[in-house]
Amino acid sequence: MKPKRWGMIVDQRRCIGCHSCTVACKSENNVPLGYWRSWVKGLQKGDFPKVGNMFLRRLCNQCDSPPCVQVCPVQATVRRPEDGVVVMYYGKCIGCGMCIAACPYDARFFNPIRKTADKCDFCASRIENGLEPACVEACVSKALIFGDVDDPKSEIFNILAAVPTSVIKPELGTKPKVFYIQADHSLKGRIQFSEDFKEAIIDYRKSIPSPDATYWETRDQK
Repeated sequence: MKPKRWGMIVDQRRCIGCHSCTVACKSENNVPLGYWRSWVKGLQKGDFPKVGNMFLRRLCNQCDSPPCVQVCPVQATVRRPEDGVVVMYYGKCIGCGMCIAACPYDARFFNPIRKTADKCDFCASRIENGLEPACVEACVSKALIFGDVDDPKSEIFNILAAVPTSVIKPELGTKPKVFYIQADHSLKGRIQFSEDFKEAIIDYRKSIPSPDATYWETRDQK
């Protein structure tokens, strides 16, 4: 049987920022309070009264060339050859945090209950049983499209062929399999500083999955 390559499209034209995907993810995967496997980043643009609300769903990008796999010293993180999903073997993880630091998408966190790194795996147990990830099933506006990106009969294959999409940080060569339709460029960055530097840091801490992490700070910011 030909291997699959599971991927996801986030259609920003349909996303209403309701966070149903975030709630479904936490419930399905028993994510501890205060931590997230996926989340919705929000931003307001413009000046009153012409103000727009922008949203961007963030999650593990399920890279074809994942930096987290390359740095794991105990092979607790692997990219499955049968479907391209990057999964964690929690029994192997020693909690060193190398994968958390290596991920350019801030998609990993240290699970304080499990005492290991943690992240989205497209709800691996669900897709192994023919189901869609919990976030896709919960999305009320059908903004999330999941499927085999190499299957010409799949919806995601045909959308990728017909509609312009983008990925986050393509210049890194990680080859993400989470694609965005009309994602606002200002929402794609890892961190952005405003003129009020301290305020930007506080806001960023609120948005990342592991709020106690400091690996992303430079020496001057700590």
